Amino acid sequence: MSLVMDLYEMTMANGYFSDGLDKIKKVTFDVFYRNNPDNGGYAIFAGLEQVLELVKNFHFSKSDVAYFRSLHLFSEEFLTYLESYHFHGDIDALPEGTVMYPHEPILTVTAPMLDAQLLETAILAEINHQSLIATKTNRIVRAAQGRVVSDFGARRAHNMDAAVYGARAAYIGGANGTATVFAGKEFGIPVGGTMAHSWVMYFDDEFEAFKKYAEIYPDNVVLLIDTYDVIHSGLPNAIRTAKEILHPMGKRLKGVRIDSGDLAYLSKRVRKILDDEGLHDCQIVASNSLDEYTIRSILDQGGRIDSFGVGERLITAKSDPVFGAVYKLVAVENQDKTWTPRIKVSESIEKITNPGRKDLYRIYNSNGKALCDLIACEGETVDLSAPFRYVDPKEPWRLRHYTNCTAKALKVPVVRDGKVIYQTPSLDAIREFVRHQLTEEIWEEEQRFENPHPHFMDMTPAYYEEKMQVLAQSRKGR
Repeated sequence: MSLVMDLYEMTMANGYFSDGLDKIKKVTFDVFYRNNPDNGGYAIFAGLEQVLELVKNFHFSKSDVAYFRSLHLFSEEFLTYLESYHFHGDIDALPEGTVMYPHEPILTVTAPMLDAQLLETAILAEINHQSLIATKTNRIVRAAQGRVVSDFGARRAHNMDAAVYGARAAYIGGANGTATVFAGKEFGIPVGGTMAHSWVMYFDDEFEAFKKYAEIYPDNVVLLIDTYDVIHSGLPNAIRTAKEILHPMGKRLKGVRIDSGDLAYLSKRVRKILDDEGLHDCQIVASNSLDEYTIRSILDQGGRIDSFGVGERLITAKSDPVFGAVYKLVAVENQDKTWTPRIKVSESIEKITNPGRKDLYRIYNSNGKALCDLIACEGETVDLSAPFRYVDPKEPWRLRHYTNCTAKALKVPVVRDGKVIYQTPSLDAIREFVRHQLTEEIWEEEQRFENPHPHFMDMTPAYYEEKMQVLAQSRKGR
């Protein structure tokens, strides 16, 4: 997987190497993103475990080096160096599952420039994909209002890795389980699934298909009732299966699934008929091109659905399928071990980076609600025992203070001198961490689907002044 990189990472690395390893300066890169998916109020950080696995195993095999040699781009000395290469730097990151916001550093790499450059694409690929799917799933879960949501997306994923790691990210985002078996084995995610239309169509009639399934799996019978006609065929045959096959065995029909048609209308019809037949405990499962908008619409219309199987629009984040995290140089170390900030300037304001080595804090009010995030200079003291002045970079002229607040440093060390030092939590713990933040810390107003309240990104006066000085200095070079 070390070759999951853009070629320019290797051409630049070879260029740095050509000046001598002892001359390669140490640098700092920040990973951040510019916009929340679907114009939402926040995103969820996911993929850190896979980043750490990448760092731990990052090396070049003999066949990798032979391939690079075949490109006729690199010096033989550099290729020899690659044969025993391992990453030499440090990484700090948000804990996986952290609720995050645009323009803040979510992962920071500090390493010799050659090392820092080689990780760029792989880090972004992991974080962009899983953060996107975790965020999308969380929106879908919130739309379901406490009902079960399962990932049904593998066959619509962009490839098999996207299916498996998408299922992992979906579980972090709040999905109750997945239909993807490998994700269940690899990550311990609950798996579920019953039958396809092909099962029903294989048998001579629908009742025979239901009967056979119930006899094989009497404790977990969920019947797919829309192969022919939900109301006039599928549902009557499901009820007959419940009464003639399951009841004599002392079993109950667990559920019926509808995979097409007007789900709001059909679910209300099905619920009434099931209740009239005494099958009050039989759940209704819905699938078929669902997302947070269709689910919310179904429920707003009184749809009687207990569980949602969500496929293509979850696993591809169809409504906004690009997360957009970037990897930007923010500081270069000097010979005296001090650091010079670097800034990317653009005609587009949102593309101007936050320069320098920095710390990131979340500020909480006395009730434990997250008021904002705060960028400070690296090592700067943030003491909130007294009113603390901060700068809103959108309105820097205003005199503002935090009062009766607390601060929590968000990033933690995960790699030191190339060694992974972070103990990755269980997937269930990460999932619970997401749930806790959204129920206890993050304002409901930030969780709206439309026009969410913005989460403020503030700066200490010292950091704001540093950024302005770096900007001013950059103008002299234009």
